[in-house]
Amino acid sequence: MATEIYRDDWGIPHLRADGAVQLARAQGRVTALDRAWQLEVERHRAQGTSASFLGPSALPWDRFARRARLDDTARRCFAALERRDGETADWVRAYADGVNAGLAAATAPEFARARLTPGRWEPWTPLGVWLATHILFSGFPAKLWREQVATRLGADAVGLFATDGPGTLGSNGWLVAGERTVTGQPLVAGDPHRFIEDPGVYQQVRLACPEFDVVGLAVPGVPGIAHFGHTRTVAWAITNAMADYQDLYRERLRRTGAGVEALGPDGVWRRAARHTETIEVAGEEPVEVEVLETERGPVVIGGPEGLDDGTDESGAIPVAISLRYPPRVTGDLGFEALLPLLRARRVADVDVALDRWAEPVNVVQAADTEGGLLHRVAGRVPVRAEANRIRVVPAWELGHEWRGWHEPPRAGLTDGVAVMANQRGPAAPLGVEFAPPHRADRIRALLDERRRWSAADMSVLHTDTQLASAAPLLEHLATLDGLSDGAAALRDRLLRWDRRMDADSTDAALFATVRTAVVRRLAAHPAFAAVAAPPAYPEVFLPWLALTPRIGYALEHLLSAEELFGIDRPATVREAVEAAAARPPAATWGDTHRLAPWRAMPPETPYDEPGLSGDHDCVLCTSAVPGLTDLAARGPAARYVWDLGRRENSRWVVPFGASGIPGSPHHRDQLPLWLTGKLIPVVTDWERMKKENEETDV
Repeated sequence: MATEIYRDDWGIPHLRADGAVQLARAQGRVTALDRAWQLEVERHRAQGTSASFLGPSALPWDRFARRARLDDTARRCFAALERRDGETADWVRAYADGVNAGLAAATAPEFARARLTPGRWEPWTPLGVWLATHILFSGFPAKLWREQVATRLGADAVGLFATDGPGTLGSNGWLVAGERTVTGQPLVAGDPHRFIEDPGVYQQVRLACPEFDVVGLAVPGVPGIAHFGHTRTVAWAITNAMADYQDLYRERLRRTGAGVEALGPDGVWRRAARHTETIEVAGEEPVEVEVLETERGPVVIGGPEGLDDGTDESGAIPVAISLRYPPRVTGDLGFEALLPLLRARRVADVDVALDRWAEPVNVVQAADTEGGLLHRVAGRVPVRAEANRIRVVPAWELGHEWRGWHEPPRAGLTDGVAVMANQRGPAAPLGVEFAPPHRADRIRALLDERRRWSAADMSVLHTDTQLASAAPLLEHLATLDGLSDGAAALRDRLLRWDRRMDADSTDAALFATVRTAVVRRLAAHPAFAAVAAPPAYPEVFLPWLALTPRIGYALEHLLSAEELFGIDRPATVREAVEAAAARPPAATWGDTHRLAPWRAMPPETPYDEPGLSGDHDCVLCTSAVPGLTDLAARGPAARYVWDLGRRENSRWVVPFGASGIPGSPHHRDQLPLWLTGKLIPVVTDWERMKKENEETDV
């Protein structure tokens, strides 16, 4: 069947075929040509085999992937998909076939450096990539942190740290109804905040066939356009709902002559599934991993003898913790929603498609050219006891089972606008911790500054750098007297500061210096000593258990709380501002707040990564880790504006470019635009593109 591949001036692929299956095959092939190294890294991560070529640094993830049964879950989900929806299964299989065809012709230089030959993609591999990408998305390890805080500092202390945690990812999103736009048709805009990866986690693409014609942001390794798309007559976008839909169970395990048994809530010991797997590690000896699964789920921490290093956290019951997550329970990853999304013509179609969504749980905003508007939660959240949502619960006690699924909440618009930025919104009944309201409040305030908006106006929102969460620290500064001359001058300067975290701002850098000093002093205070050293849990969970980032992200709460374990906070701030004043004069914020993207393998020639505007609680959310580093590993993984008045007026940008091949003209050509908040037009005129093939079968 004939397939046509075009590229626009930015190297973005535009694909046209005679049917959805042919188009999926073409999407897989083109993605492999553009992102071969990225795809193979993701395949290995899904299988838990990445240490075989990346070395010991990848071993913690591979251990987790094996123990959590990611690859096996992907296989199960694909088998169930074949039974339920053969059309979608064939479509996914065609994508994997296309990836294999593209990998055979791939030229990514990393393969030679890693001495790696691309392997074969199976039909379930896209499901494994999706699962591996999102398994930590809900931040279930935060339950380990809350457990540690409650046990060592008391249950009342948990709320002090209740904020967007160091491993949780978020997004901004806003929907503007036609009554508030210059065209009379809606706008859907925003930016997903994720770890910035090179190549990027989102791929700009156009998919066209007689059934549909969609532009959007695809996840490399996964067919279709799941999160952000525009079909001409309807557009949709998502933000992380911050819902809690994965549980951790403390297990009682014992070895018997026949294997391992787990104690259930009925008091009966039952056989746990058990086998061992071997992880190959480049440059080191292979590592054997015991894989256990109880009736609750896979054991991801510890085992019958306790933690992996042989220690026992409690001194009484050996530590073993299992993970229960919906796809493992249901055999459904929600892929049945993907084709209906591409075929959607109006909001009602998107709504029906999202009823099949599984995970991650998202807040979706959508609009169509007929006046339809949608603001709802999509995804599967189990009904269970409140304790399950907050902490690790005992598997041997009654009352912690899952009892069906929550009905996804819905919401409306206020004065023609809906805003979601991971704050407590429609998903509030489904979550425990949400992002502070600053980003959402600021977006709404900016939208209220004018009555009519166009797609071209939206960069004003994307690039806003106001830091509302600076207020508590500045309020403490305002009360200080008796400071040294240098500290008093610094205090007065910060109190005059406009609270914008601009890359060229010296005042922003000074604020960050004082903030870092406060965070480090609080983290070193004896009051927090009990949680300063995390348990000997697997390394993959440690970002959620590190005290300094926890204090850095929760600083606003810690400085505003009525009382904080007897800590003299004014004295702490005083010490911090005196220390900051004694340092050499500050440079600009962008001198230290620089982009730090994740790469599976360092580039042969290191890049001089740019300085950034923004901060964690700004709309321009470029996250440093206060108290630890000013470098930003997280930020807008894409920006988009979907215009329902005219799709050609829509705009988008990604941090680097369409190509994942170092040295390609389109590897980093969008970076200058991304840095300044500029967007490139969405091109839909086939005549304005370069045809890459001549009616070739793909």
